[in-house]
Amino acid sequence: MIKIKYADNYFKRLIGLMFKKDIDYGLLFILKYGSSVHTSFMRFVIDVYFLDENKVIVDKKTLKPWRYYKTDKKARYILETKENELNSEIGEKLDFL
Repeated sequence: MIKIKYADNYFKRLIGLMFKKDIDYGLLFILKYGSSVHTSFMRFVIDVYFLDENKVIVDKKTLKPWRYYKTDKKARYILETKENELNSEIGEKLDFL
């Protein structure tokens, strides 16, 4: 179980995890359109989980700093965590409020 912070406004979505030295939480994005992420200006490796409307993981990608990834799966949420923090796999359902 990890603490979740929501990227629930424009500024939080824009900045995301950029410039952070370390985190002890996951950052959740609720998507309105698009399913891509970048790790520009990031200082550590992250795991990115793409979840559908039922909160089931449909794609997962580990990204080093300065990378870009766009999933071909339909996602409603994106959860970013430190690498190996969550250890969940495609097909698992996550529970968050």
